[in-house]
Amino acid sequence: MTRHALFVGGTRFIGRRAVREFRDAGYDVTVFHRGEHESPFADDEAVDHLRGDRTDDGDLADAAARDPDVVVDLVAYQPRDVRTATRVFDDVDAYVYVSSGAAYGDEAVPKREGETALEPCTDDQATDDSGGTYGPRKAEGDRAVFAAAEAGVNAMSLRPCVVYGPHDYTRRFDYWVQRVANYDRVLIPGDGTNLWHRVSVENVARALRVVAEEGAPGEAYNVGDWTLQTLRETVETVADALGTDVDVVTAGHRELAAGGLEPSDFPLYRDPPHVLDTNKLRSLGWDPQAPTEAVAETVEATPERDADEAQQGPDRAAEERVLGVLDTL
Repeated sequence: MTRHALFVGGTRFIGRRAVREFRDAGYDVTVFHRGEHESPFADDEAVDHLRGDRTDDGDLADAAARDPDVVVDLVAYQPRDVRTATRVFDDVDAYVYVSSGAAYGDEAVPKREGETALEPCTDDQATDDSGGTYGPRKAEGDRAVFAAAEAGVNAMSLRPCVVYGPHDYTRRFDYWVQRVANYDRVLIPGDGTNLWHRVSVENVARALRVVAEEGAPGEAYNVGDWTLQTLRETVETVADALGTDVDVVTAGHRELAAGGLEPSDFPLYRDPPHVLDTNKLRSLGWDPQAPTEAVAETVEATPERDADEAQQGPDRAAEERVLGVLDTL
């Protein structure tokens, strides 16, 4: 009998790739969403659409009435969302909550499930919607999953690090694609060895299905690219995908100050390193995509890659001032 997957959310970045992953695996799919974004599956008769608000208990009950075998919760941003969903979908074979690597509270390298402490979450943080409370809210959502599993719900959690790939509306990766596409010299903060673990959207989609099918209730699973790339390696991989060469120029705090810049102004830079241990997910049978393939797909899909300015990151004039200082040293 064909299994049925219900996606809470699913019309945007991670969701659109994950829906295809489940459809390709033979699932019937229902996408439960508010209809605020155009659905990439609007003309796909194999994907059912249910309009509603996940914060409305009646709408969520209507979604549960579709009798899904698997629920993938992509848009649970507050702990109460998870508590409500695990109550409404308490009889499914798998409820998979999309958490985040930001849920970790300790700067261990690498961060391991069940070992590295999670962020605490106050009552005020739990109902906030600002970026500063994102990690604590995701951590509290994880704890809601664990509590639901103890009560007999087949609930589990997936923790992605920074996700990149086609249709990424955050456009964090675009900056580096556009710099490589437009300039011979690309400025990188630090010494180029910065490690902020990333994961392709393809790898997240594969992980969601593996966890839904093979994961254990009450468990959390990290997901990040199996092979990590430093920021320098990422830029070089982008250059390879574009069939070009670039001169990678590194700059410390003092040099960056000449352009009024800080290392954190550059997308995908983080200090200290952020690395997730993904062995637990791999043990379930997860087969990850290689970063070189993922970056090539991302480059191909990057909008306006020939534009002079990226949506995020420093402007080129500031970078040129830094490069000018470095040329005098």
